[in-house]
Amino acid sequence: MTLFTAFFNMFVAAYLWYVVHDRIITHGGIMMNLLEFHKQIKGYTQNKQPGIQKDMDPQPITEMEGYKSGGKLTGKVALITGGDSGIGRSVAMLFAKEGANVAIGYYDEHEDAQKVVDDLREVGVKAKAYAHDLKVVSESQKLIDQVVKDFDGLNILVNNGGVQFPQDSFQEITPEQVKETFETNIFGMMFLSQAAAPHLKNGDAIINTTSVTAYRGSAHLIDYSATKGAIVAFTRSLATSLIEQGVRVNAVAPGPIYTPLIPATFSDEKVANQGGETPMGRRGQPAELAPSYVFLASYADSSYITGQVIHVNGGDYITS
Repeated sequence: MTLFTAFFNMFVAAYLWYVVHDRIITHGGIMMNLLEFHKQIKGYTQNKQPGIQKDMDPQPITEMEGYKSGGKLTGKVALITGGDSGIGRSVAMLFAKEGANVAIGYYDEHEDAQKVVDDLREVGVKAKAYAHDLKVVSESQKLIDQVVKDFDGLNILVNNGGVQFPQDSFQEITPEQVKETFETNIFGMMFLSQAAAPHLKNGDAIINTTSVTAYRGSAHLIDYSATKGAIVAFTRSLATSLIEQGVRVNAVAPGPIYTPLIPATFSDEKVANQGGETPMGRRGQPAELAPSYVFLASYADSSYITGQVIHVNGGDYITS
């Protein structure tokens, strides 16, 4: 090994350590890096799916300091399911900063949804929230029709809503649980996309949220992982179906991310330790995923990309 090679390797190692651990944020008026923030999250639980963001302590990081908007989505209309909290909330805020008018779909987390709408309007865009149930097929068409009427069109659909029900044993999974998981996570996504597709034009986009569990599996989230694998196949298939229409269809596969779904479904011990097993040694924040959705929504940035999945997982799963 030459002296130059040794020096170069040391530089790369130091840089990677900086990237992983020393991204400085200000949270609650206190400056810290993301690893320090990870360690501040102690074990706690919520008793309601898919979780309430206003009750989380500490709050997830919705917006990352230093993000530079460039008007990439100016004049576009976006609908984001699960937009009241977690990843969906971060995506909504970044879309608004890029100039999009934003509709959010949510289940029954009314206070969370209103907070997002208020924050979006402060950015200066049109925003509205719609309560709906992804399990009810007829509500998909009604939601799309109402959004198109209220916003005079639709350009971007982000299918992000979902549920999960961890079980210690495969034998504990009931038919009722499987039905709810599939109806919410994949059937709802499919029929909402079906209702939206006729309104989408050349250059528009559909972005689906899958999961790292679609690729590496999960012994405790078998039915959930199955739906996330189905989302990958659905994304690839729909991309080929809509390609002549000029509509791009892609997905984002998050790793362990700090959202309300975590304390709403896991034990306090698992909440405290979430993401600690990843190569980066910490959980991700919703704000770290949102730029991927902006990239896939922006025709200027991703005009030649369709049927693909972006992995944002802290190195939890590495694919070619």
